[in-house]
Amino acid sequence: MITGLAAHLLQMIQKILIANRGEIALRIVRACRELGIKTLAVYSEADVQSLHVQLADEAICIGGPKSADSYLRADRIISAAEIADVDAIHPGYGFLSENAKFAEQCESCNIKFIGPKSSTIKMMGDKAVAKETVRKAGVPIVPGSDGPVESESEAVKIARKIGYPVIIKAVAGGGGRGMRIAHNNVTFAKEFHSARNEAEKAFGNGSVYIEKYIDKPRHIEFQILADSHGKVLHLGERDCSVQRRHQKLIEESPSPFLTADLRKKMGKISVKAASAANYENAGTIEYLVDAKGNFYFIEMNTRIQVEHPVTEEVTGIDLIKQQILVANGEKLEFDQGDIKFEKHAIECRINAEDPARNFIPSPGTIGLYYAPGGHGVRVDSHAYGGYTIPSHYDSMIGKLICFGRDRKTALERTYRALSEYLIRGIKTTIPLHKAIMSDPVFIEGKATTGYMEEFMDRTPTDLFR
Repeated sequence: MITGLAAHLLQMIQKILIANRGEIALRIVRACRELGIKTLAVYSEADVQSLHVQLADEAICIGGPKSADSYLRADRIISAAEIADVDAIHPGYGFLSENAKFAEQCESCNIKFIGPKSSTIKMMGDKAVAKETVRKAGVPIVPGSDGPVESESEAVKIARKIGYPVIIKAVAGGGGRGMRIAHNNVTFAKEFHSARNEAEKAFGNGSVYIEKYIDKPRHIEFQILADSHGKVLHLGERDCSVQRRHQKLIEESPSPFLTADLRKKMGKISVKAASAANYENAGTIEYLVDAKGNFYFIEMNTRIQVEHPVTEEVTGIDLIKQQILVANGEKLEFDQGDIKFEKHAIECRINAEDPARNFIPSPGTIGLYYAPGGHGVRVDSHAYGGYTIPSHYDSMIGKLICFGRDRKTALERTYRALSEYLIRGIKTTIPLHKAIMSDPVFIEGKATTGYMEEFMDRTPTDLFR
């Protein structure tokens, strides 16, 4: 007779293909090692020296440097999975992580997709459908069009009804692309067509919808974790208001803006939203919160987030491990009441960019690389001395996560760690983050989504050199 432990081991995922690169691929390798799971790294020709390739148990090259020739080639990834006889694929974030067709391909090939079901990805990936799904669950949504708006004349009527300013968004958008703000009738037509053209080029889908533009709100997201047995939990919020061109630079938890009552209310409604979507695995519900505490659903990210370490350090829960266990059919071993928020954590995204020159990318070879350490400091990065940063991918080369018993401690620790973080040979956002950590507006917890524009206007660029 097989004992409980032996039976569990027999059922456990044995090998995972990591369909990603950089720090998230390395993060998955580490989680798998602790679970006793073998890993297969797939990589492009540009990533042959990347750490996840070196540290995975196996590695297969799947194409040229461009994402379109490698990390976005679902057929090559599936082929690699079949050749190496893997049980599951972890998509990380970006690339194919929210591609419903790819998830469906995995399902049809009897390969576990470590994420939600393909039907859920499809439903929540269509922003119009997602809004209607959560609206029926009682989640507040931003006033706007009922769905995609095809004609300019229809769009103008909706914009006038809502009232300017309005924001035009791509239905299949992400990363700030296919997104334009119009403040009046004169600018609306131009921004409407610009958003559609950008969406078509970026996503192959030019459909857009229109929403009321909320001026300088907070960007708050709630981490969701759900198993396949009906348990849906939230792991608190992250404040992601410090952004540049709709792309996050700094995230923290808990938010310095949310009250205990508002946090509780948003947490409960986030669970309702995830339940309405029949959600499984890790995901994120994103909101805009205005100055009065009114909050509105933006979208659901059906994947692990870049900023997931913030939640991990505040709650003590390893989200990547939980993703794998949930995909394996395991029940979550804790309830909502078991989740404690006893620390404060701040994450700085370290990008290979020059903030003094309008954040121009700074690819190249790293000379000296020294990561900070000490109590309450975590660095998730695939960078090292001698590593050449390719020009083909996102500019993020690492994340610095600092945590402590309260926000003041986390702030001070972050500034100290940034002062220790040495990367020579390329430009990075480290000096920018240092300047923000000593900025009174940020220290006081008053940063909104308009903060970065205002901060850059009043801060000498010499501080970023």
